[in-house]
Amino acid sequence: MASPSVTPSPTPTPTPDVAAELVAAMSVRDRLASLLILHSAGTDPAALKTFVDAYHPGGLILMGDNVGAGITDVAAITRAVSADPPLILSIDEEGGDVARLPEDDLPAGHHLAEAPAQSTTDAFTQRAALVRQAGLNTNFGIVADITADPDSFIFSRVLGTDPGSASERVAAAVRAEASAGVLSTLKHFPGHGAAAGDSHSSLPHTDLDFDRWKAAEARPFAAGIDAGADAVMLGHLVYSAVDSLPASLSPRWHDILRDDLDFDGLIVSDDMGMLENSGDPVYAGRVTNAVSALVAGTTMLVIVADGPHPISPADLLSGLEAAVADGRLPLATVNAAAELAMEQRLALTS
Repeated sequence: MASPSVTPSPTPTPTPDVAAELVAAMSVRDRLASLLILHSAGTDPAALKTFVDAYHPGGLILMGDNVGAGITDVAAITRAVSADPPLILSIDEEGGDVARLPEDDLPAGHHLAEAPAQSTTDAFTQRAALVRQAGLNTNFGIVADITADPDSFIFSRVLGTDPGSASERVAAAVRAEASAGVLSTLKHFPGHGAAAGDSHSSLPHTDLDFDRWKAAEARPFAAGIDAGADAVMLGHLVYSAVDSLPASLSPRWHDILRDDLDFDGLIVSDDMGMLENSGDPVYAGRVTNAVSALVAGTTMLVIVADGPHPISPADLLSGLEAAVADGRLPLATVNAAAELAMEQRLALTS
């Protein structure tokens, strides 16, 4: 039996005053670091603790190269990096095609799309329990994209092939994760199903306009938000009729999420390295991309270490510090994001 989670159950109790005080006491570099959800390869708990102690990130994302033999090994890492306030300790645990924990043999994606909604509740209740047993508190695991195209790279991962069925199952997944004390994340806003291509290696585009988006692609995200989703992950997707920028860097899409969908939780990026992997020279600058995302309204940036472009957290933080110093990244923007991230981290202790 895996060791029980060392992370207390999340609670929605807001603590803005305490969060603001903690952020105000931090250096600018540490405020910036608190906006990063970093990854470091390996299964050695001591090495991961050293990594956290060196860079002071707001969170970690554990990938397949961190999992080792399974939940017991992951729990050793999460115990080692235990902190006060706790980190956002996250994983991509959709199940099916995207399952990091070997113990997760639960149905996922198109299997749930073809089953009654209760099956989604059952699967995500059990999946969230596995996440908690591993000592993790956040799952980047609820795919709110919709597509009926079997040739789409994301087809096997969606919870519904139409807005109605996807919305019902997305909401069920959110409620199930909440019942197990896991922070739930909807992805990939504003919807990968409408944009052909794989955002891991390209920059998918669609000409779907805003009204058609709101009538279809928006609905599972709205349903998940109404069900209490804690975070929304923005995709590296271009809806050219709405904005020429990828949604992850677009102030317009951030405003739509906040104002049209009334979302007030964490906005997290998909892995920022994916923008570089797209091969588009416009998005070749790591610091520039990070600054653009934060200025647009992203709360926390996910930075995965693997891939063709090695990540240096120290260099990224130095670049972000320089952007604050020269005004490209307003300190007020950093402070607001750091306070929101800190509120969520503090809620994990209550």
